[in-house]
Amino acid sequence: MRPLTEEETRQVFEKLHKFIGKNIKALVDRQDEPYCLRLQKNKVYYVREDLMRRATNIARDKLVALGTSIGKFTHSGKFRLTVGALDVLAQHAKYKVWVKPSQEMQFLYGNHVLKSGLGRITENTPAYTGVVIYSMSDVPLGFGVTAKSTAECRTADPGTIVVFHQSDVGEYLRAEDEL
Repeated sequence: MRPLTEEETRQVFEKLHKFIGKNIKALVDRQDEPYCLRLQKNKVYYVREDLMRRATNIARDKLVALGTSIGKFTHSGKFRLTVGALDVLAQHAKYKVWVKPSQEMQFLYGNHVLKSGLGRITENTPAYTGVVIYSMSDVPLGFGVTAKSTAECRTADPGTIVVFHQSDVGEYLRAEDEL
């Protein structure tokens, strides 16, 4: 487990910035205890610093995971957020979308959110920005990227895609081996 390089840190923070905006500072400089980002086998972990120091006693090849897995670097070197980042994103999300109960299962199966399944959306949400998707009972289901702004959603047809799917909690079952 090693610290991220400057380039890796920049990629991770750029991706997180799409979802949580300026709250990135609150992510690392927490009031209760300090957290850091660490890399282990192309996976990025969000770890408490005291836990990370204790893990130095364990050999790298024996260490499976540490902290919360928030994403991974692909073979081409790009950073991709995974479903493990949902808890972190949900706490600090800038823009949110709530889906109707009839649309929840469709989203959890990996489909995009349609206008007909849209319950609520945060005011002034721009197009092509990161959002966290919630059920109507405020349970985080996943995250994605808006296809339309809030103003465009009001006039869109019911079959129009409003949010592009990126990740959801159904991946814990669908992609069990990869996580």
